[in-house]
Amino acid sequence: MSELTERLQAAIADRYAIEREVGEGGMATVFLAHDARHDRKVAVKVLRPELAAVIGAERFLQEIKVTANLQHSHILPLYDSGSADGFLFYVMPYVEGETLRAKLDREKQLGVEEAIALTRAIAGALEHAHKQGVIHRDIKPENILLRDGDPLIADFGIALALSHAGGSRLTETGLSIGTPHYMSPEQAMGDRELDARSDVYSLGAMLYEMLAGDPPYTGSTAQAIVAKVITEKAPLVSTMRDTVPEHVSAAIARSLHKLPADRFPSAYEFSQALVRPDMATLTAARPTGAPRRRAAPTPIAWAGWGVAAIATALAGWFALRPGPEQPVSRYSVQLPADQRLAMARGTRIALSPDGSQLAYVGPADLGLQIWLRSRDALVATPLPGTDQVEHVFFSPDGRRVGFLNQAQRLMTASLSGGPPAELADTAVGLDGATWSADGFIYFDGFTGGGTNGLRRVPENGGPSVVVTTVDTAAGETDHVWPTALPDGRGVLFVVSRGGNPMTSDIAVLPPEADTFTVLVRAVAAAYATSGHLLYVTADGSLMAVPFDVGRLRVTGEPVALGTGVGIRPYGATDLAVAGDGTVAYLTGKRADDPSEVVWVGMDGLIEVVDPTWVGSFSTLAVSPDGNRLAVSVLTSGDEQLWIKDLPRGPLTKLTFDGALNWRPVWLPDGRTVSFTSDRAGSTRIMSKRADGSVPAEVVLELGSDATAQEAVWHPRERWLVYRQTPRDIYALSPAGDTVPIVATPFEERAPALSPDGRWLAYQSDESGRFEVYVRPFPNSSSGKWQISTDGGVVPRWSPDGRALYYLGPTSLMAVEVRTGVTFTPGNRRALFSTEFLSIIQESSYDVMPDGRRFVMIRNRASAEDAELIVIENVAGALAGRAR
Repeated sequence: MSELTERLQAAIADRYAIEREVGEGGMATVFLAHDARHDRKVAVKVLRPELAAVIGAERFLQEIKVTANLQHSHILPLYDSGSADGFLFYVMPYVEGETLRAKLDREKQLGVEEAIALTRAIAGALEHAHKQGVIHRDIKPENILLRDGDPLIADFGIALALSHAGGSRLTETGLSIGTPHYMSPEQAMGDRELDARSDVYSLGAMLYEMLAGDPPYTGSTAQAIVAKVITEKAPLVSTMRDTVPEHVSAAIARSLHKLPADRFPSAYEFSQALVRPDMATLTAARPTGAPRRRAAPTPIAWAGWGVAAIATALAGWFALRPGPEQPVSRYSVQLPADQRLAMARGTRIALSPDGSQLAYVGPADLGLQIWLRSRDALVATPLPGTDQVEHVFFSPDGRRVGFLNQAQRLMTASLSGGPPAELADTAVGLDGATWSADGFIYFDGFTGGGTNGLRRVPENGGPSVVVTTVDTAAGETDHVWPTALPDGRGVLFVVSRGGNPMTSDIAVLPPEADTFTVLVRAVAAAYATSGHLLYVTADGSLMAVPFDVGRLRVTGEPVALGTGVGIRPYGATDLAVAGDGTVAYLTGKRADDPSEVVWVGMDGLIEVVDPTWVGSFSTLAVSPDGNRLAVSVLTSGDEQLWIKDLPRGPLTKLTFDGALNWRPVWLPDGRTVSFTSDRAGSTRIMSKRADGSVPAEVVLELGSDATAQEAVWHPRERWLVYRQTPRDIYALSPAGDTVPIVATPFEERAPALSPDGRWLAYQSDESGRFEVYVRPFPNSSSGKWQISTDGGVVPRWSPDGRALYYLGPTSLMAVEVRTGVTFTPGNRRALFSTEFLSIIQESSYDVMPDGRRFVMIRNRASAEDAELIVIENVAGALAGRAR
C-alpha cells in the first residue's frame, strides 16, 4: 500500500476500508473501498492534492450538495463526501462493469440501435438534471458506466462543483474542466456560464463517435482539437457510415452546431429527434436557429383521484368511419363535461376490435362507471352495473366488456344488457386484465410480495390458475398490464422491477407456455394488425417495431409514432389499439417527471418543503416532533427509504437492500422507523434507527400463505397493527399473540390508530367500494361507525384526536369526532382539492404534529397539456418506416 493510500485509509478508517486503487483521472484518484456501516462496495474518489489546495474543503463540500439530490435511474448517485487530513473526497456506488470508453476501445463502433438507445437513456438523465439547473460539463465515454448494458452517468455535477468552488484559481492547477473531443465551443472558449445546450453538444459528439468510430474532431494535440471545435464544421456522420439513418445524422449535426442557439434547446428534444424519421426534413426546412413552433396546449382540469375533463381543439374521431384507403389522420377528441374521462387506477380507454366503439372510465353519481360511445354518435351512454370501475377492456367479439373494480373483482358485462358477472375465484390485482381469443381472461394475479404473476380464468367463469412466476432472484417484483395478441397467439405483459417504469420490460407469453421472452424496454404494449408491436417508453414515446406474431419476435428497427403519452402511478398507461388500424392514447405525465414534497394548509395553500429537492417520491411519514421526514424514493430500479431533515436539511439514505422498501411509520420514540420491505425474497415489516446506527431488524414476518403489507404502532403500548394479504387487519399484542382485528370476506386496508390508541380507523370495500370506518381497539367487535359516504381511503387522525381526515374522490375530507366512552362522528367537510397529488395509496400523506397542515407529494408535471389523441390508419402511418 502506497504512502498516499495509507494516509487516506487512516483518515477515513471510521467510515471506509480502502481495498485498492482502481484508477486515476485528471481530477481524482479512484479507490475501491468497503462501507462497513452498510456492508457494500463503494468507489471513493479523492481529488488531486493540488486541486484540493486551491479549492478549499468548505467551499467544495458546500457546492457538491447541489448534486447529492439528483435521483435518476441513469445517474450514479452520490453517497457521501467529506474532507479528512487534507483530502477532499466523494463516495459513489462501485459498479461492476465497464465504461463506455472501454467498450468503444474494444468494439470501435456500436450498432446503430444500441448507440441510439444508450444516447436516449443518457439524455433522459441529463434532462432530469437540467430541469434542476445542474449541468454536467464533462460528458464523455469515460464518465459513462455500463451496468448490464444500461448506462450510468458518473461524476454528475462534480465538474460544476469544482468550477464554482475553485473559480479562476483552477487555472493554477493546469486543469481544464471538460475534454477537448467532447467540449462545446463555448466551453472551449472559457465561457463558465454554460447551460443545457453545452451538454447536448457533448452528448452529440459522443454519439458521433459511437457510430463513426472517432469523435467529430481529432488532432495531435489538445490545442489542435480545440481549434477545430471552434472553427471547423464536422462532416455528417452518415458520410462516415452510410448505414446511419438520415434523420439520426441530421439530429447529430444539429447538436454539434457552433452556436448554442442553433442546437436543440434540451436533451429531451435531442432524444426525440433520434427516433423521428422526419427529423432530417424538419432540420433542412427550418433556418438554422429558428424557433420551432408548437401547437398551443389544450386545457384539462384533472381531479387527482376523481374526475378529469378532456378538452381539445378537434373532435373528428366520431365522424363516419374511414375506409381502408383513407389517408393517415391524427386528431384529439372532445368529451362533454358531464361525460368526461375520469381518473382511475388502470387503463381507462378501450377500443372495440372493429374500432366502432370507445369504452372509457367516466363519472357516476357516486364514483366511476363505464361509458360507451359509438363512432357515429355525438354522445356517450353509461353501461349499467359497472360501478367503481378501475380498468376496462373489450372481448374479442366486441359484444362484452371486462373490467376491474375498486373491490378488486374481475367482472364482465354484456353491451346488450343484463347484470355483470364476477369471474375470478381469488384475489385480483388492479394492474390490468385482457380478454384473449383462446377463451381465457388474463389478469394481474395480486402478487402481494410473492411469486405469483399473471393468472387466467375461463371467460365464462371457473377456477383461475397462475400462468407466470415472478423471478424475485432476478429483480422482478411483478407481472402486470397484460394485453392479448390476436387469435389467441399469446399475451404481452409488463415485467416490473420495483415498480420503476424506467426498468420495466415488455415480455410475451406463448400459448400454454410457462416461460416468457422479453422483447423491449417499455411500460405498455399492444399489437397492431399492420404487423407491428406498439409500445410506450418511460419518456412517453409511442414506438412501433415490426413484430412477427407467429414466431413472437421483433424483426426490425423501431420508429416513433408520437410523443407525450401519459404514464401514471404503477405504470398505468392509456393506450388502445383496434383491429381496423385505429390507435388512441392519452397524453400526460412522463415516468421520469419528478414530484416534490409540499406542505398544505387547512385552506389548501401549498408551500414547497425544499425547492431543491425533487424525485420520484412514493410514500412518507413525518416524525413525532415534526423535524424529520421518512420518504420512499424510486431510483436506480428500486424503491428505498431516505430521511430528510425538515425543511431544507440534509437527505440521508436509510435502506440499501431489496428492491422495495416503503410505507414508513415512525415508532412513538421518534428515533426508529418501521417499513414494509421485500428483502430476502419475502415481504415483511422491518425497523431501523433513523440515524442508521444499527442494521435493520425484522419486526414481523408471516408464513408462506400471507405477507405483511403495512403496519402502525400503538402510541403508548407495544401493539403492532398490520394488514396482511390477502385482505385482513391483525394485531401483534405486547405479549406476542396474534389478534384478528378486522377479518372479514372484504378488503380492509390503511389501519390508523387514534392518538390515545383506543380507536382504529381503516378503509373497507364491504359496501362495494372503499369507505372509511372506525372500530374500538383492541376489542373491535363492540362497535363500528362508517365515516365516509361517497368513497374514502387512507384515513389519518389529527394529533389531538378531535378530527379524522381521509382522501375522498376529489378532496381531502375532515370529520369532527368526539372520543371517550364511545365514539361520535360529527360534521363532514371538504378541506381542499387533491388534484395535485402525485399518487394516492397507503402512506401517501401525513398530518404535521402541529395539526395545522399536511405533508403531501405533489406532481410537478402540469396536467393541463393532456388530451386524447387518435391515429387512424396506423398501417399507413407506418408504411415504409418500420421494416
